[in-house]
Amino acid sequence: MRRYQHGRTTPSATRSRPGAIGRRHPRTGTEPATARSAVRLRLLLSAVFLPLFAAATAGFAVWAAREGPGDSPGSGPLTTHAAVCGLLALTAALDLVVVSGRSRRARGGAR
Repeated sequence: MRRYQHGRTTPSATRSRPGAIGRRHPRTGTEPATARSAVRLRLLLSAVFLPLFAAATAGFAVWAAREGPGDSPGSGPLTTHAAVCGLLALTAALDLVVVSGRSRRARGGAR
């Protein structure tokens, strides 16, 4: 399959690794063809921040539930903080799943 790009056709890029959807643009930089992210660092950061953000979500939610009328900072900002921490915890959990799946496939484990 060929693409039309800026007045010329270029061959479509092939997959560089299993599970990749192909490149949108041909490689033009100086990075290595086998460049990878720091998988161990991503795994470590996700493992550290998942429980931290989960605890912060629970803490902000409990604090917001115990707020009375006229209290400061109020339940609105606390609920917002709980929602943001929950979103960050979800992001860390998804990253853990993705990184562990990729490392399992790279080792030749379960497919």
